Amino acid sequence: MAHFAYEGEAECLAEVRHLLSLLPSNNRENPPVVASKDPADRRCEALVDLVPVDGKQPYDMRAVIEELVDDGEFLEVHERWAGNIICALARLDGQAVGVVANQPQSLAGVLDISASEKAARFVQMCDAFNIPIVTLLDVPGFLPGVDQEHGGIIRHGAKLLYAYCNATVPRISLVLRKAYGGAYIVMDSQSIGADVTLAWPTNEIAVMGAEGAANVIFRRQIAAAEDPEAMRAEMVKEYRTELMHPYYAAERGLVDDVIDPVETREVLIGALAMLRNKHADLPARKHGNPPQ
Repeated sequence: MAHFAYEGEAECLAEVRHLLSLLPSNNRENPPVVASKDPADRRCEALVDLVPVDGKQPYDMRAVIEELVDDGEFLEVHERWAGNIICALARLDGQAVGVVANQPQSLAGVLDISASEKAARFVQMCDAFNIPIVTLLDVPGFLPGVDQEHGGIIRHGAKLLYAYCNATVPRISLVLRKAYGGAYIVMDSQSIGADVTLAWPTNEIAVMGAEGAANVIFRRQIAAAEDPEAMRAEMVKEYRTELMHPYYAAERGLVDDVIDPVETREVLIGALAMLRNKHADLPARKHGNPPQ
């Protein structure tokens, strides 16, 4: 259960120095801020080609993170465990941040037991050391299956929900493409207290995908149609047009703003600056009662 693993001693010691440079001396201090040579207003033109518009097409979220953070450098935590979610430490305009991101290249980026536990641990670590959290969402839901159910996917998913809800550091979330169902809720949605919620025009925030929703909502019309497949396609199109257009979430207050992908870095840095003096106190108590 090592957080990091390296081939040689020199590489290991270099990364230890990198890790320590991102952490404060103790839990009462803020992480050190360094001068960044990477412009805060740098436009991220590469993001347009990195992320396919088609929500079913995979891509490497690491490339997205590399494009957004200072000098393309980030330190991934538990890289070899639960590859469907990425947890990493990086800097934005010199300020240390924790990045939690779904990885569409692995299991389509779904949340499962391991991914939920990995992300929950990381969120709690960031909160313990006053590191702001940036969450990048492209999540189709929780992984279905008997093994996941018997293993306690609800209980483990609740750990991530608990970790976010108890975090008092600045919390910024960005929906790149899909954000479906309960997985969207636990990935630092506005409904659980995210400070700033953003979305790209390619966002799809919904209970489920258009195809699944149409099959449930319009099942009688589809069954009664002379051409069920044509009716299903029409209902899917109608559902997407009415309930999954890019600004649907903003119109209903689910996100604060829909932004141009190329301006993502600048907007994230601006949000961090706005939240720099955030102060939040939890109710006085001995300790919380997290899901076990």
